[in-house]
Amino acid sequence: MPASYNAVGSNPSPYGAGDPYYNESSGYITPHPAKKRMSNWIKIGVPILIIVIIGAVLGGVLGSRASKTNEGSNITSSSKGEAAASSMASVKLEVGRFATATNSEFMMPIYPSTTNTAAFTSPTFTTTTNNALAWPADPFQPSKPSATTTRPDRPRLIAPAYKWQALPTLIKGDPYLKGWNDTIFGNASEYYSLPPVKYNLDGGNGILDNSREIKMRIKAFAYVYHMTNDTKWVDRTWTELQNAAGNGPSSFGSDPDRWNSGHFLDTAEMTAAFAIAYDWLYSQWSEDQKSQIRSTLIKYGLHYGVTPNPAALWWQTNTTGNWNCVCNGGLTLGALAILGDDTSGIAEQVLGQTIPDAIKNCALAVSDDGTWSETANYWYFGTTGHAEMSSALLTATGSHYGLLDVNPDFPKTGNYHMYVAGSTSLFNYGDHGPNKFSTTANSMFFYGDHYSEPQYMLYQREQYDAAEPWSMFWYDPTVSGAFWNGAALDHFFDNGLDQWASMRSSWTASDALYVAVKAGKLQGHQTHNDLDAGDFVLDALGTRWAGELGSGDYNSPNYFSNDTQNSDRWLYYRKMTEGQNTILINKANQNVAAAPVVNHDTSGTTQGSSTVLDIPQDSTAYWVADLSTAYFDGTSVKRGVRLLNGRKQVLIQDEIQASTSIQWRMHTNATVHIDSAGTSATLTLDGETLIVQMIAPPNGAQFSTSDAVRFASDPTPPAPDQPNPGVTVLIIELPAGSYTLQTLFNPQWSGMTASDFVTPPTVALAQWSLTSHNN
Repeated sequence: MPASYNAVGSNPSPYGAGDPYYNESSGYITPHPAKKRMSNWIKIGVPILIIVIIGAVLGGVLGSRASKTNEGSNITSSSKGEAAASSMASVKLEVGRFATATNSEFMMPIYPSTTNTAAFTSPTFTTTTNNALAWPADPFQPSKPSATTTRPDRPRLIAPAYKWQALPTLIKGDPYLKGWNDTIFGNASEYYSLPPVKYNLDGGNGILDNSREIKMRIKAFAYVYHMTNDTKWVDRTWTELQNAAGNGPSSFGSDPDRWNSGHFLDTAEMTAAFAIAYDWLYSQWSEDQKSQIRSTLIKYGLHYGVTPNPAALWWQTNTTGNWNCVCNGGLTLGALAILGDDTSGIAEQVLGQTIPDAIKNCALAVSDDGTWSETANYWYFGTTGHAEMSSALLTATGSHYGLLDVNPDFPKTGNYHMYVAGSTSLFNYGDHGPNKFSTTANSMFFYGDHYSEPQYMLYQREQYDAAEPWSMFWYDPTVSGAFWNGAALDHFFDNGLDQWASMRSSWTASDALYVAVKAGKLQGHQTHNDLDAGDFVLDALGTRWAGELGSGDYNSPNYFSNDTQNSDRWLYYRKMTEGQNTILINKANQNVAAAPVVNHDTSGTTQGSSTVLDIPQDSTAYWVADLSTAYFDGTSVKRGVRLLNGRKQVLIQDEIQASTSIQWRMHTNATVHIDSAGTSATLTLDGETLIVQMIAPPNGAQFSTSDAVRFASDPTPPAPDQPNPGVTVLIIELPAGSYTLQTLFNPQWSGMTASDFVTPPTVALAQWSLTSHNN
């Protein structure tokens, strides 16, 4: 059953798929449409089909350029710097936005195929003092910053007055800022015509969707007011605030805990929304309105952040993940917004708590290889909270107090986000999280600026979720170049908690080959992981062939209970080992105490300035994991993944010794046809074809298929599994024994014939090297 997509309005939200109740998971599978006001994140799917209007994503005609700008961030000569900046601005306007469109199925940018190397220079920031091209310096430069002493002017959160003053001029000279500005205006107009967000307590997951949708709207309304001085946007913001305070036409929660502090993410995000409204529209509120906003923010938000309640504030202790970042971030924005106006002292009390707590927890969520400790989707929530909090502290008080540098590896997390994205979607292992709404990847702009990593900024500016208010102030218009120029095609992430690999054939080709595979520990991921050592995804020909099922039902009993071996979480199909693209032994879950060992190598191929990459025939990468500790009935289990034939084919090789039955499993949306011998499977999807074949198959080895459902012999979970419509499991089943199982993936590339594909030799995983498979 092929994937199906639902059309929605032509002016979508930049945060999701346009439908505010769309499941925001980035998976490859599309379910039947979810009923509104259900737990929308329990479904799985890629963004539904939309008519993409992302500012000026129409791009421009690629221009030529006589010479590159200086590729360093420091330019010693002022005159040279100004000349370089002027040249950069001219090229920027001539070229336009690099991505010429956005793929409506997977929401990935589409780049022009061109060998014009002059257009796409190396990533850099160009130094200039020209205020038509760059942000002016912040006039607020306290010599001894204090978290309780704020800048004298408003706004103070994220977007100070000097930036608002500079923004209209910068928009005129930057096609990205212009496109985002247009999109924000369009979104604000759409939100304006909608009724206030209706209260919906979604089981154990609270009102998080409500809070984030309100925050999304308020950011847009307040932004457009500043750009137009039209007070209708202030009035519409007030209507939204009144509704969320319980003073609207319909009820919104109940006193005394209207914002649901038992699920504190809800409280934190609503607190942030009210903070933005209070601060960004400060000059427009009457004293009575300010008093009402402050009292509501304190009563339903800040109060619960400082009132001892271990059941609600568990995230304050040893929680290096998104909860700590989002909760501390929301409370911090709330406290900073009213600091100086608050006579109760609670704002200072909150800041005395949130800043040190985030430094001890939130900032440590990034591993030493840059990987976010939870999942690739939870990176969005965690980094948004972290960036908002850091940015607000900097703009309001002049310091981040260590939040950005206490973890020396935090700057690497932008690299993680780039490599975890394939040519269709994320390597979206584990849980995908709730709807994103106001959550984006635009922390990449903030980190790119603060850590002087221009490639982060250049990467994110092409993405569909870039068009929202934070981008307008975190983006540095002096950035230039192409993120892919000089970017390695492969990267290996070796922290023992994560252990994963990213390998691809191009950063810019929509039909590029991408394979990602993981090992890592199966505990310590904030109970958002699966039992999935050895799991992989595969993109080629513009679609995803092997993919992830994503989140289970967050409201299912004991879904988040714990990550011990006997946890009820591991009884749900999407979390069990059998629900992953890996080896299954004795139809049993993997050992949560697994400690895999990996090794790998790469030819080190990088992409140049061209979007058309001519890959050498010997360009390759491989990754091998000893997964033996993940299995109770496997004496030895090893998996290797290798790119072949100039990155046109993929080999997965498994070496297994097991005392019980073995299954090789892969979940796909493709239609599967197995040949008469049973050793070759032809997969068709989205009008493309992939052939999967066994090389020198063990005696009796054959492909078979099944639906993505649990075995009849499996223990019964606390609640029924969700259906996985349109998903087929490709299986190789073997009895107990010792095997080398080689599975070759051959995407049927245009222009290639059968003779163009290679059949690799059989080489033991222990003998793999960069040249071991050369013919």
